[in-house]
Amino acid sequence: MNMLSFLGETPTHALRKAQEECGEDAIVISTKKISNKGKGSKDMYEILVGLEDETHAQAVKQRLQLSSQNNEKKVDAQFYDFRAEILQMQDELKKVQKSLWEPKSKLYDLVIPSEFIDIYALFEKNEFDEEMTYTILKKTITQLPLAMKSNEKKIKDFFKLILRRIIPIKYEVPARVHQRKVMMFVGPTGVGKTTTIAKLAARYAYKMGVDYKVGIITLDSFRVGAIEQLKAYTNIMRIPLEVVKKSEDLVEALLRLQDCHYILIDTAGSSQYDADKIEIINKYQNRLKDINIEKMLVLPANIKRTDLLEIYDHYSILGINNLILTKLDETKSFGNIISFAYKVKKSIAYLSIGQNVPDDLVCADDSYLIDCFMNLSITKK
Repeated sequence: MNMLSFLGETPTHALRKAQEECGEDAIVISTKKISNKGKGSKDMYEILVGLEDETHAQAVKQRLQLSSQNNEKKVDAQFYDFRAEILQMQDELKKVQKSLWEPKSKLYDLVIPSEFIDIYALFEKNEFDEEMTYTILKKTITQLPLAMKSNEKKIKDFFKLILRRIIPIKYEVPARVHQRKVMMFVGPTGVGKTTTIAKLAARYAYKMGVDYKVGIITLDSFRVGAIEQLKAYTNIMRIPLEVVKKSEDLVEALLRLQDCHYILIDTAGSSQYDADKIEIINKYQNRLKDINIEKMLVLPANIKRTDLLEIYDHYSILGINNLILTKLDETKSFGNIISFAYKVKKSIAYLSIGQNVPDDLVCADDSYLIDCFMNLSITKK
């Protein structure tokens, strides 16, 4: 609505001016006395009227301006533009809305100071665990020195430090000359286990600066095309592939690859609720009780934290050692994987950030994950 103010010695006089200029469409917003009668002066009243029609309001404004320029008559009127004030009010309302903990939360006693609103919004956009967000923010708000609270950069740096402390990372340690590392990859269907294994095989064989020998074993005889996919990768990389269809054949396959520094074992993906298929993987690994096997749970980053926890709970019977997170390029929120890894106390070893073999693989690094968190997107390395 467009506002116009008219002045007169009486309210009636001011209203008459408003009607003459604006017509009967004008809506009276307020009437007030703005000066008292004194020596050499008069009482003055102001009537504030509103015009809903933008075209009508602009025509009145132009007529008043033209009349004033031509000195035909003096009109005591002022055109008010409230757009700037309205925009400012909207910004303030947004800040207030941000500062209130959402009603869906059970944690009602936390009001976010304005200095922390942007960080709070960042935690929400990243779908960070609500209880952990509450604990971190409440502790920070009460304990952070006042001098730091007024500095946006220091606040952000402080939260980066907190994230660094809670992200569990398994840093890559290359195999020694006479060492053999056996790694088994498990997880649901469609999370990218086979592609991740191909990326790791290429990394170990060609990108470590050491002449490592790498071999792959697949136990996945359920999925159509799984063996063909691995054969294509291993043929290109010129590394051996063993296909094992019965648990009793696994030991012999390992013996045939005994000169390899890295042996990567692919398993059949299955729903976390398919206990029978998970038990089949367990039978395979029970054949290798005397061999140290690192069990890697491969999970997608683009699902809810509650789903990640469900998957972990069902696969945990295998004795999971570390995590590999895939599909980071298919999400813009990273708080779910950070809070999940912290909750289950399992370290993140590798990150898959695309489909390209072998390039779209990142060794887990807390700084990289924090950058993803802060920027709500991945950075291709």
